Amino acid sequence: MVSVDKLAPDTSRGSSTLRRDVGLIGLMWASVGSIIGSGWLYGAEKAVVAAGPAAIISWAIGAVAVVLLALVHAELGGMFPVAGGTARYPHYAFGGLAGMSFGWFSWLQAATVAPIEVEAMIGYAGHWHWAQGFEHANGTLTTSGFIVAVFLMAVFVAVNFLGVKVLAHTNSAATWWKVAIPLATIFIMAATHFHGHNFTSQGFAPFGAKGVLSAISTSGIIFALLGFEQAIQLAGESRNPKRDLPRATIGSVLIGAVIYTLLQVVYIGALPGASILHGWAKLNYTGISGPWAGLATVVGLGWLGWVLYVDAIVSPGGTGLIYVTSTSRISYGLSKNGYAPRLFERTDARSVPWFGLIISFVTGVVCFLPFPSWQQLVSFITSASVLMYAGAPLAYGVFTNKLPNHDRPYRLPGGKIIAPISFVIASLIIYWSGWTTLERLGWAIIIGYVLLGAYAAYATKKNLPNAPRLDWKAAQWLPVYLIGMGIISWQGGFGGKGNIPLWWDIAIIAVFALGIYYWARATSVPAEEIERNIEQVAVVDEGGH
Repeated sequence: MVSVDKLAPDTSRGSSTLRRDVGLIGLMWASVGSIIGSGWLYGAEKAVVAAGPAAIISWAIGAVAVVLLALVHAELGGMFPVAGGTARYPHYAFGGLAGMSFGWFSWLQAATVAPIEVEAMIGYAGHWHWAQGFEHANGTLTTSGFIVAVFLMAVFVAVNFLGVKVLAHTNSAATWWKVAIPLATIFIMAATHFHGHNFTSQGFAPFGAKGVLSAISTSGIIFALLGFEQAIQLAGESRNPKRDLPRATIGSVLIGAVIYTLLQVVYIGALPGASILHGWAKLNYTGISGPWAGLATVVGLGWLGWVLYVDAIVSPGGTGLIYVTSTSRISYGLSKNGYAPRLFERTDARSVPWFGLIISFVTGVVCFLPFPSWQQLVSFITSASVLMYAGAPLAYGVFTNKLPNHDRPYRLPGGKIIAPISFVIASLIIYWSGWTTLERLGWAIIIGYVLLGAYAAYATKKNLPNAPRLDWKAAQWLPVYLIGMGIISWQGGFGGKGNIPLWWDIAIIAVFALGIYYWARATSVPAEEIERNIEQVAVVDEGGH
């Protein structure tokens, strides 16, 4: 979990005042704390239902995919040690239109995390009698559950209004707790309840390759492993970015991947034989709420179950609080860059962007309507997240081509090969999320273009000083990419019409993504304009408020 101090609006004179005193452990702890969140509470169960014991393979593939994305971010973070880099890299390389688009993707990703954490809290709270009416049997919210969800979102926002310092005091302790509890669970379950025959009794891969691949996006694997970028966000304060950034970024992903994989192995091995009699898709152990806490209770470890029910409040609650703050930070940045009204820059006496917080609350509540269950929300956030991260490999290709002499504290070996491969993998993860999720994501993207586009047109017409300059030519590949991904998903076998067979769809995505990658690199803005974009954003950052 990133320190909440880093998520507050920058009201100083800019990044030049930052002290480079964050070491390797500080960077890595920020990313590890973000990676180990509510994903561990549900990820193991959702993955095994989707893929059977072969979910272990899903975690391995997911880890490789995230490592490749993290490697690209490691070099970019050293080149441009600025906050919110995931949204800024495309702005540097492709100008205003792409910057606005990826800024919206970033905001969309951050705005939907808090509702996910609320869903996790409500799901596990079903253990208590008074909370059993909050969810239907299929995991969707009842009317009373929806009211509770709205209340919890309101609490997140209310605490944020007290100022980020109130949150900062609990951040370190919460991170220690969030890492210690999964590790203790792994050790205790493996030592007391482990049945090796569970891995083959119903077939190791009962749903084949499709189950393995779909589990990567839909069961929360990518969602769980993302968070490595928090080290990148602290790049401007790294004591030795050349040495520490790649180690912290990759190290945090590897630590997270090992913990999550061990959790998956232990979860499969600890299940009572009766719970999988009817197959992995119908996994059942007396219906006790919360996969891990329920399992601990069933196998006679009631005290561990109690600890896990407490963790189901502490971990998601802490993450939800942070991401509400992060959402308002991103909208603040969008306004600073001219993509949103100046109202988002308004702060109260505690330097809290109050309007951004209100919009964050409204957005979170809306998320409960079309995506009422945790898994549906995870599919959505995975697509939005990877769409946001996909901009980094594209920008990387541009910078290696047009800024070859730019200072690189860390240079990625084989970057010219890894970057296009990581973009292909990001595109595959988006595709594996399924057509239903991508259709809703498409509507969310259209809404963003309408909102931000309308403001850009208004600001330009009124000659406002922060009116954005949209570079249509440099971003001509973007609508083709978004629409093309939608068409392939619509015709594919992951929730679509099934007209494209498995493996053929992967080949089509790979060829399509590579075509977009090299098209984007060829149409990017000239080197002089890239430098100007970098300087203009730096001036905006130093402008204060």
